[in-house]
Amino acid sequence: MKIYDISQEVFSCRVYPGDPAPERQLLSSIKEGGLYNLTAFSMCAHNGTHIDAPFHFIEDGKTVDALELEAFVGPSFVAEHKGIVSADDAAEMLKKAKEQDPEAAKRLLIKGDAVVSSEAAKVFASSGVLLLGNESQTVGPEDEPMEVHLIMLEAGVVLLEGICLAGVQEGVYLLNAAPLNLSGADGSPCRAILIDTGR
Repeated sequence: MKIYDISQEVFSCRVYPGDPAPERQLLSSIKEGGLYNLTAFSMCAHNGTHIDAPFHFIEDGKTVDALELEAFVGPSFVAEHKGIVSADDAAEMLKKAKEQDPEAAKRLLIKGDAVVSSEAAKVFASSGVLLLGNESQTVGPEDEPMEVHLIMLEAGVVLLEGICLAGVQEGVYLLNAAPLNLSGADGSPCRAILIDTGR
């Protein structure tokens, strides 16, 4: 069994333009005479590797604490792609995933410098996908992310953004990307991992 950490380190992570970056504050230090080391930190819910809940773009959408953990934990399929993901590309990814494991096709992770088009988002949204992940800090075009987010979030597809798949080959893995239990939040950081079970 091999475990892949597909998360960004928090304090050096990528930050979506305009979002506040994570900050760390040392409250107590053994080196400076304290009894223990104690750290406080602040960050945006969408820094680094994180999930988007429907509430991120939908006023009455589900918040992080209302999401079923089934979406974040289970078999997943890593598909490699570069450039804009078209509707045909999306259909091909889903076909390959279903051929290897129908359950893994419910959690699709896109490896590479890829941008999901609105047409591809419609394919994913209508296919029973529970989670869609990508390496960018936003699943849609960075300058116009709203349409792609709305298509998938309105269909109940949760988004896992800012993952790191450079060392992961295309195929089926066990995913654990459970978010923090943040009541009322529109997103949450997570420590996403993939497990190669050798299947």
